[in-house]
Amino acid sequence: MENEVLLGIDIGTTAVKVAAFAGDGRVRGVHSVAYPIGRPRPGWAEQDPEDWWRGCVTAIRTVLSGLPGAVVAGAGIVSQVNTHLLADAGLTPLTPAVIWQDQRCAEEARELDARFTPEDKLRIWGGPVALDASFVGARAAWFRRHRPDEWSRARWILSPKDFIGARLTGRVATDKLSGVRIAGAGGYLPEAVALVDGLGERLPELLEPEAVLGTSAELGAPVVVGTMDAFGAVFGTRTTEAGRGMISCGTSLVVAGASHKSTSAPGIVTFPPRGDLTVHAGPTQAAGDAVRWWSRVSGLAVPEVFESAHNGRSGIVFTPYLQGERAPLWDADVRGSFLGLSSSTTQADLSRAVLTGVAFSARHVLERVEEACGLRLPSLTFSGGGARSDLWTQLHADALGRPIERLRVHDSAALGAALLGAVGVKRHADVEAAAAATVAVERVFEPREDLSRLYEAYRASYEGLAKVHALLK
Repeated sequence: MENEVLLGIDIGTTAVKVAAFAGDGRVRGVHSVAYPIGRPRPGWAEQDPEDWWRGCVTAIRTVLSGLPGAVVAGAGIVSQVNTHLLADAGLTPLTPAVIWQDQRCAEEARELDARFTPEDKLRIWGGPVALDASFVGARAAWFRRHRPDEWSRARWILSPKDFIGARLTGRVATDKLSGVRIAGAGGYLPEAVALVDGLGERLPELLEPEAVLGTSAELGAPVVVGTMDAFGAVFGTRTTEAGRGMISCGTSLVVAGASHKSTSAPGIVTFPPRGDLTVHAGPTQAAGDAVRWWSRVSGLAVPEVFESAHNGRSGIVFTPYLQGERAPLWDADVRGSFLGLSSSTTQADLSRAVLTGVAFSARHVLERVEEACGLRLPSLTFSGGGARSDLWTQLHADALGRPIERLRVHDSAALGAALLGAVGVKRHADVEAAAAATVAVERVFEPREDLSRLYEAYRASYEGLAKVHALLK
């Protein structure tokens, strides 16, 4: 149908985005609603779940009002991952949502992680996983220890997309892909669920991401379960075939690769196979967040940071560990730094270093992803908010030393959500076919500058400054 659209809902870290797509994957309309992150204590990061809901409703109505006569065939939801809230049986939030950046549960995470030997981890998770402060078990242990009243009243511990999906359809469920470290191909992992008393009874049922939750009165259309934003981007970038890889550059950065090899590598998440294909991925802690930080401290507006970086020179190393680092280090205590400063260093040089440091974090993750894949990825797709900048896209090509394919649809996670919706309503046989039919490359960026020496300094800084970081804890 000419007036038929598919909706992708992305509950991000800084905003909810709703995008309407035609059947060929072209954007018909998009709207975002921003919301704040509360930081009441050092290392804490939380949000009001009602902000997600209000933003979602506003964005849906705004997009559809701009498409008179459009008929929503189906919708999917993706969201920030490793963000958790407690809700009662009526889906009323009992706590602020503890978002993925939050480090308050580091002590609980260390306690839980210490219960497993490397052999245990290999048997249960298939590799050397790290149970870090964003692990749902660590969050549950923290709630149980520090918020016992809310924990006792809670019926659910939910991710943002599952909260929104339940509000839209009345059914509470999650997907297997989003259950990082707590779910496997066969369902919830008994050893993970048993870490915290009462956790298992508060977890939603597990469904496939393309399974229909129900019909939404708000949309007048079926809504599917959806998945985490990172895996939405996997679908929305066509990282659904062996040998393909992607970088999604938003508030944080995710690097992923697909292969027929199902073994993992240190610091990398290996997802349950879909058929004979396994996706290996790693999320960092700060990409766009590093730019926003530099904007705040430099006094430059975000667009001015990019303008400034155009005039900067390479040679300064920036490590974007502003709230610790996730993949591949999984170190909550490491902190960011500028290295190589001199009296001739300019603000523009530092702006360029911030963008380059984020690109170096992508290369660091990519090395481990390729180890897990057992192959070199010849090129990578590039999407997310960072793809709107030619300079940042080029710096990723330079930092990784290989072609970067910028996609036609930058909002790849929202596209992935819509593709799951398309599969749920039988517009495509599966999400792999949906991705092959809709994902298109806008422009290819070839490497221009060799940044290998600067990257070596970036990598050496972590161990070289280990004592410094320990003293600054």
